[in-house]
Amino acid sequence: MSVTEFASRLDHFQLFMYNFALRLTQNPDKAKDLVQDTSLRAYRYRANFQVGTNFKGWIATVMRNLFVNQYRKEQKRKVVSEPVENFAFALESKVITPNAGEVNLRMQELQRMLEQIGELYSKPFLMHFQGYEYKEIAQALDTPIGTIKSRIFTARKKMQALILSRYNQDKK
Repeated sequence: MSVTEFASRLDHFQLFMYNFALRLTQNPDKAKDLVQDTSLRAYRYRANFQVGTNFKGWIATVMRNLFVNQYRKEQKRKVVSEPVENFAFALESKVITPNAGEVNLRMQELQRMLEQIGELYSKPFLMHFQGYEYKEIAQALDTPIGTIKSRIFTARKKMQALILSRYNQDKK
């Protein structure tokens, strides 16, 4: 098929391509972009079209594949379409000196809660929190690994209950 024949067939299906693109994108501007991208891609790979086959089906497949690829790229990109002014707070917070006082008070409160649950539970819990694996904790404390897992689970539940009761007291 000559370049002229291919271009005339492509022109013949412009309305079909736009309608199909509109169904895919649900946006007139994106549909126009998709038609243009599809036309470029089809022209670039016109040698792949086999004369005597369904041109309309071939062009629809090119468009659908192009749409799917663009959609996947957009999903990975996670584009924010908000004006920069809406995120001014994020820029301002980097200039402010952080106040370590509140963090220190919370850490002291968590330390008291860990003391309340007892060393039997707090020691394996803290080791796990620091990044040790169950096997390493079990070896260090000379305790079976199942017991370590159970103590860490129990410590989590006890800490959760203490934090929740503290939260409810603050709420009153």
